[in-house]
Amino acid sequence: MSRRVLLKLSGEAIGPAGGLGIDAAAIRYVAAELAGAVAEGAGVAVVLGAGNLVRGRDLRAAPIARSDADRIGMLGTIMNGVALRGALAEAGVPAALFTATPIQGVGEAFDVRRAVDAITAGGVAILAGGTGHPYFTTDTAAALRALELGAQALLKGTKVDGVYSADPVSDSGAVRYDRLSFDEVLARGLAVMDQTAVALCRENRLPIVVFDLFEPGNVARAVRGEPIGTTVGEAR
Repeated sequence: MSRRVLLKLSGEAIGPAGGLGIDAAAIRYVAAELAGAVAEGAGVAVVLGAGNLVRGRDLRAAPIARSDADRIGMLGTIMNGVALRGALAEAGVPAALFTATPIQGVGEAFDVRRAVDAITAGGVAILAGGTGHPYFTTDTAAALRALELGAQALLKGTKVDGVYSADPVSDSGAVRYDRLSFDEVLARGLAVMDQTAVALCRENRLPIVVFDLFEPGNVARAVRGEPIGTTVGEAR
């Protein structure tokens, strides 16, 4: 088997443009990208956000405690996990759904050994429910799970082709970086992942690769370790 990786995706990756819900074409595209990586022998785990359904932070203005708002967001990631499992099954890829908060008949409680068994058997492990605790983002959950599974890299699929000095959509002078150190990302406050996730990766020397999810074949390229997007790692 080639490298073992964890792929972090936002909920928007499988949602309709500018709206809420799950888009059939988008989730089939993601499933096909994962199928391509698995076909090459990669060991793949996936952590999904839930921004296409609900964001815990958007509920904080309502009369809902922060901890409960975060739990609602975590439940949204489990809903996305169920949908992705179905899309992978349609693509002919076995997938197991593990959740930080087990829900009988939906997903089993996250267990490192069982998740590793799922990916070494040629399937995809979908890891939902965040860390199971409020106040932590799905970025941090992705970093934590990647380390628990012994992944060689944490991949983050986005709508842009790497990390920029500014938003490339609104700033035509934004510069794309091929490589950054963990310290540079933290010091500059670059939008790679949240700072807790980046610090966790830095402490454990786990590289982060940020790449364009919507270029067909890029998931397999990232898994192979080809030089795409931006790599965040130790200083040279």
